[in-house]
Amino acid sequence: MTARKVCQGCRDGTDLDFNFTMAFQPIVDLHHQRIWGYEALVRGTEGQSAASILDRVTEATVYRFDQAARVRAIELAGRLFSADDDTKLSINFMPNAVYEPAACIRSSLEAARRFGFAHHRIMFEFTENEKFRDIRHLQRIVDEYRRQGFLTALDDFGAGFAGLSLLANFQPDLIKIDMDLLRGIDGDRARQIITAGIVSIARKLGIEVIAEGIETPAEFAILRDLGVTLFQGYYFARPQLEALPSVSGFEAREPRLDLAC
Repeated sequence: MTARKVCQGCRDGTDLDFNFTMAFQPIVDLHHQRIWGYEALVRGTEGQSAASILDRVTEATVYRFDQAARVRAIELAGRLFSADDDTKLSINFMPNAVYEPAACIRSSLEAARRFGFAHHRIMFEFTENEKFRDIRHLQRIVDEYRRQGFLTALDDFGAGFAGLSLLANFQPDLIKIDMDLLRGIDGDRARQIITAGIVSIARKLGIEVIAEGIETPAEFAILRDLGVTLFQGYYFARPQLEALPSVSGFEAREPRLDLAC
């Protein structure tokens, strides 16, 4: 199958019998004192949780849902994001729902073209919590997405099925350290040592690190001191349905602990 053909999984998949939309949560760049990007998070059309939507996805609809979620995220971002900056859009995808990388990316390419969204502004996240059926297939996906100019990120790093062995097989552009590993890190020496090791390994591999799920000033302070510069979590802003939440006064803050909003 070539990229010109319709993805077999999408063609044969069952139509969705539910509607959904996206909420957006900012990823902040401490070093440059700006919004680095926004992650698109699946929600119900009235703000229902991601779990309530994902629970309705079946083996028969997973291909259609994965494609529709990408297009919806790009469509909303095209409407909400400024065309004059480099703000990134982060989209979650399901590697096991990608039938053939070059074919399954077609709808994303078309959406990016239609809404005028440059490829280098789009980051595709795959989660370590999804048990990958074929690591070589995952590598082909990452290679194809990079060939198309997209960024790739490994989400929930530090929890899941693969751990460091997955990072040894291939290196994404970014990793997002799992929030469960970071929760309460300010009072847990073991978590601090493990996280410092992850940051060091990533730096040596040329991979950027995002600390996700940050909720307290103390968690932020420890991670800042460990050298993390990209952050995401309620501490900065909660996701907002079909809108870009502001991080109040972020641009004016000093790059120290008083970044709290």
